[in-house]
Amino acid sequence: MAQHKTIPRKHNGKTSGARASKAPRRPFSLGYFLGALGPGLITGASDDDPSGIGTYSQAGAQLGYGIGWTMLLTFPLMTSIQEISARVGRVTGHGIAGNVCRHYPPSLLMVVVGLLFIANTINIAADLSAMADATKLLIGGPAILYVVLFGVTSVGAQIFMDYKRYVAVLKWLTISLFAYVAALGFAKVSWTEALAGALMPHITWSTDYFTTIVAIFGTTISPYLFFWQASQEAEELRVDASKHPLIDRHYGARREFFRIRADTVTGMAFSNVIALSIIITAAASLHATGKTDIQTSAQAAEALRPIAGPFAEVIFALGIIGTGLLAIPVLGGATAYAIGEGRRWPVGLARKPKRAIAFYSVLALSGGFGIALNFTPIDPISALYWSAVINGVLAVPVMVLLMAMARRSDVMGRFVIGGWLYWLGWLSTAAMALSVMAMGAGYLL
Repeated sequence: MAQHKTIPRKHNGKTSGARASKAPRRPFSLGYFLGALGPGLITGASDDDPSGIGTYSQAGAQLGYGIGWTMLLTFPLMTSIQEISARVGRVTGHGIAGNVCRHYPPSLLMVVVGLLFIANTINIAADLSAMADATKLLIGGPAILYVVLFGVTSVGAQIFMDYKRYVAVLKWLTISLFAYVAALGFAKVSWTEALAGALMPHITWSTDYFTTIVAIFGTTISPYLFFWQASQEAEELRVDASKHPLIDRHYGARREFFRIRADTVTGMAFSNVIALSIIITAAASLHATGKTDIQTSAQAAEALRPIAGPFAEVIFALGIIGTGLLAIPVLGGATAYAIGEGRRWPVGLARKPKRAIAFYSVLALSGGFGIALNFTPIDPISALYWSAVINGVLAVPVMVLLMAMARRSDVMGRFVIGGWLYWLGWLSTAAMALSVMAMGAGYLL
């Protein structure tokens, strides 16, 4: 009988036989799955911040199941613009502001970044206020104390915590959003009506209806999300020495674009599923019983108690706190990245504070102003309306800039964006522009 020789081969520095059995498949774990995701997941989850939860709760309470279709409409639009943002960061090694300062007039960058700072700071103030109200609802005590506690904790963690550990914390905080899926279990949902509302648009020609649609668009497609995801892709290049901007080294581009798409689609789908859960919960528990005057996320949590029970209220309130802890760092970080990149400062949460003093100063300043607004006669929740206006107005030129950069070979090299992704990005831009015009018309009329 002929002898079959086993040809030795090296694997991970060790010699093994060709007939060696395959390594056992890694068992699925939530930690491993989250570890494979990145900026897209955090960006999508942070979109459901406390002020956004207030918007979705208000939409469900006022308009019922019939507004659910907006989540299916916004999903491809927000996914496309976020993927384009991520690609710009991964290809160039710079965030949106970093590319604008290199290819466009400084005056344009100053206006964009200035509006972003104002809108994000107001949003931070409103989120802190909502988190404080939710905490007071759960354990009592002075709300203003919780504002300071949450604000200082969020800013301090960004400045002093190790970057990789901090990103891991943000990823785990996304789990808090499942509170709103759990809340569905306590609401008496008419799933036939909920499904019809999600799949078959039923438009009511009224000012309130279109104002709500504009608010949903402004909540799901926000400029700070573009800046954050692009900057985080660039940050990953600074953290991992084996990675380089794709414009410099083309190797592995297809794999990176696949990762970005999977990450972004997962994050945006997660965001919209949670938003739809909040709308359905509010529709089933509040709209169905005639409670349509919900203005904030904390009011929504409180209103659930007599209808869906105290446990539903607790779940809703805990979700507000968890999402706030996730969103505030993204809001403050997006501002710091935008200003720092625009000024060509050393930027990045992976840098030690002494090596990026100006960057961390902007981050602390944005958080500090957000805390301070809660000590003024200005109601942060009322100010959120103007934040939405600024965000809506700002989103359109930023999206136009982003789409223009995505087609410039001097920015993207051989990786200029085209095809269906390019046209879907323009469709998203047009939809945002139309919503802003509708908002402006409603304000003037």
